[in-house]
Amino acid sequence: PGGWSVAADLESAAGPVALGTGTAATAPERRIVRINGAAKPAMALAEWLAVVWLTPAMDRIFADSAGARRRFLDRLVLALHPGHATAVLRYETAMRERTRLLTADAPADPAWLAALEGQMASHGAALAAARAEAVTALGEQLAAAPEGPFARPLLALAGNDADDLAARLAAGRRLDAAAGRALVGPHRADLLVTHAAKAMPAALGSTGEQKALLIAIILAHAALVADRQGRAPLLLLDEVAAHLDEGRRALLFERLAGTGSQVWLTGTDPALFADAPAATRLHVAGGQIAPL
Repeated sequence: PGGWSVAADLESAAGPVALGTGTAATAPERRIVRINGAAKPAMALAEWLAVVWLTPAMDRIFADSAGARRRFLDRLVLALHPGHATAVLRYETAMRERTRLLTADAPADPAWLAALEGQMASHGAALAAARAEAVTALGEQLAAAPEGPFARPLLALAGNDADDLAARLAAGRRLDAAAGRALVGPHRADLLVTHAAKAMPAALGSTGEQKALLIAIILAHAALVADRQGRAPLLLLDEVAAHLDEGRRALLFERLAGTGSQVWLTGTDPALFADAPAATRLHVAGGQIAPL
């Protein structure tokens, strides 16, 4: 009671793997992930599976915080650079420890701070490079994509600077201590998206335009992963058809069928999926799953 779990034994490109995730009854807010029986951060799943998902909570991501867009970008990067998860985790761990030392009552050991800043610089350079490469490649994929019913986005990356990071962190210790956080580094990066046809920031677009831009990014990313890895990613799309007219829904299903991905589409109105080709339809109610 109060917890749940799901597990699967998979044959992946890297060999067989046992994956599991869930929550404990004593701490339902804490996500648990196990890989081959060992506890791992959730991002480690990307080392075995390329997964891209879209939920209604992401519909307004362009108007959300830079942190929300950065987390979205990092999920896209993970499918292209599985080691990105480790770089992000180690960077953030070193950053938190540095902030703890800077804000402690006792003066921090300069050598200890320098070591942590060196770790932030090393891991920061790796994650910044992976983000920059992914944004460039994704932008090229979007430019080469056929014209369709979804708006074409232009992508750019801001604040992703890891150059001379150790020196800049050392010089900014007093300011960082006063702020209670690191004021420079790639943890402040932001994904900038522009509606190409209107030369307008995505955040200023209508709800429908923002959803169309988001779908275009997801489709381009799936194609890029398939090109890079020789296998299509899993696509998990929740309520993706809810705000599309009949014509756009049909074109979306056609594009999804052409990705080669295993695609999971969820929604509350079965009629929205009437035109989905070669689909297995399932109904979930009362904790039970049945063919529809």
